[in-house]
Amino acid sequence: MTDHAQEQEMEIEALEAILMDDFKEIHSGESGLNTSNRCFQIKVVPQDDEADFESTPVQLALIFSHTEKYPDEPPLLNVKSLRGMRAEDLRVLKEKLQQEASENLGMAMIYTLVTSAKEWLSEHFAQDSSIENAEAEEAAKDDIIIPHGEPVTTETFLAWRERFEAELALERAKIMPESALTAPKEKKLTGRQWFESGRAKGVAAVNEESDEEDDEDIDFDDDDFEDDEEDMLEHYLAEKSDSSSHSSRRAN
Repeated sequence: MTDHAQEQEMEIEALEAILMDDFKEIHSGESGLNTSNRCFQIKVVPQDDEADFESTPVQLALIFSHTEKYPDEPPLLNVKSLRGMRAEDLRVLKEKLQQEASENLGMAMIYTLVTSAKEWLSEHFAQDSSIENAEAEEAAKDDIIIPHGEPVTTETFLAWRERFEAELALERAKIMPESALTAPKEKKLTGRQWFESGRAKGVAAVNEESDEEDDEDIDFDDDDFEDDEEDMLEHYLAEKSDSSSHSSRRAN
């Protein structure tokens, strides 16, 4: 003789261990079932190992109560929406589960019915969920605002050009050889050096300066020219005197 009460108790313990927080006992008045026996509720969502109950668009509660001779007779079943389920969907699913219960008599079947409900939700709502996600993505694209540039005015253009030229000068300074930045400026000749070099007479060549002259300050400016003016005059008179002597000798 089958001990129905023992089988029912063993099934409840197994469901608690497998479903954990998704399984709970409820008062018979909440069940919607015409019974005073113990009633239980199982939360069901579309079949997905990574499903998040808080974000799943549809959720339902599978409610059952064991009859006296269960599992040799079907359990009392009810389904109600926890989220997103229409009355017609609940009616169709309830009929499906009752049909399966009749086909599984003689064995503990509640977990089998839970699995069937998950599969049914996946078949009927997974496609709708994909459509909703696609529509949400399209709506998000429509909300994207493409910024336009500021209108160009004379003031903004001049400010931009100043920044651009400053940045360009900075970049050129970065790539310029260090020697070009540190090379000394060309030395200017003193008044005396300028005169003796022959530039005063239009001669292009300039004699090389001695090492001692390189050590001297040879910047050419107005003060240096004035300081050497007397020496230049003496040098000129000496050359003129020599020229006069040569001319007298030729005349004799």
